[in-house]
Parts: sequence; C-alpha cells; structure tokens
Amino acid sequence: MMRSPTLADAVLPHSTPRNLVLALAGSLALVASAKLQVPFWPVPMTMQTFVVLVIGMSFGWRLGAATVLLYLAEGATGLPVFANSPERGIGLAYMAGPTGGYLAGFVMAAAVTGFLAERGWGRTVASAFAVLAAGVAAIYLPGILWLGAVIGWDKPILSLGVWPFLPAELVKVALAAAVLPFAWRFVKARD
Repeated sequence: MMRSPTLADAVLPHSTPRNLVLALAGSLALVASAKLQVPFWPVPMTMQTFVVLVIGMSFGWRLGAATVLLYLAEGATGLPVFANSPERGIGLAYMAGPTGGYLAGFVMAAAVTGFLAERGWGRTVASAFAVLAAGVAAIYLPGILWLGAVIGWDKPILSLGVWPFLPAELVKVALAAAVLPFAWRFVKARD
C-alpha cells in the first residue's frame, strides 16, 4: 500500500531540521502532558496518551516512534520528565518500575498509529477513532504484561492497571478523533 502524507508532511516539507524540531517539540509536549493532571473519575488523568497518539498520527511511524524514544531517553538520563517524577523516582529505576511497560507501549502506540496514518487512516472521525483505539491497545498490552511481571500475577492486574484508566482513555481517544480530522480539513482548506 502506498504511503500517504502525514499532517507534518502536509504542513512542512520533509527535512532533517524539520524532523529534529518536531521531535524536540513532541518530547517537550510529552513532558508537559505528563506533569499536567486533570481531575477525573476514578483516577486523575494526564494527557500523555493523548499526546503520544497525536504525535504518532501527525508525524508518522518513524518520526513518531523516534520522538517518543527521545522522551524516554530524556527520562533514562534522570531528567524528571515522567508523571509523578521526581517524587516516585527518576531515570532507569523509574522506568523499571510498574509503569515501565506502559512507557514501552508509548513507542509501540506511536509506531502503530503513525503506520496507519501513513496508509490514509485517521482523516475521518470513525477511522481516527479506530486507529487511536489500536494505539491505546498498543500501550496497555505491554503495560499490563510488565505490571504483572513487576508486582506479581497473583495481584488483580486489570483492576490495578487497566479498568480505572479506561474512562479517561475513552475521553482522550474521542478528543483526538475529533481534533485530527479537523486538522486535516484545516490543512486542506489552506491549499
């Protein structure tokens, strides 16, 4: 299947400087989204998964995954870029903790959503919702596998690491599914 342009391609011509600027801006957006907690039920939410999914769909799979890897590299060096850091630890120790699988899932989600966006998905609300849901699954699968390995499979893994977060994920997916097709319409209207 032929590669479709991403939102980044439609706005700025592809170049190494553009990619570097976008990766840095994306990693900074991830830091900001990790630090901003929104009151929500049953647990407070950050906008991190929203930003990961939008980066993947806007940048494409290579640049999207590279942007998230840059963010993880910043965290691995000890910068307090993650949610609840430095209070709950920093660096590789934080990454090896219970949330480590979800962080790895961020890379997978950016790659999955970016790959599908490069195939033309995500330009309508329905297709964007489907792509974003696949991205959320790509975050949660390694997340729960790692969580089970870290805290033990005898614990209620789904009750601890999935169910409380799904209402917020649904809100973020719905928001991104509305925003991304709108962004495409805006870009096309400029042409």
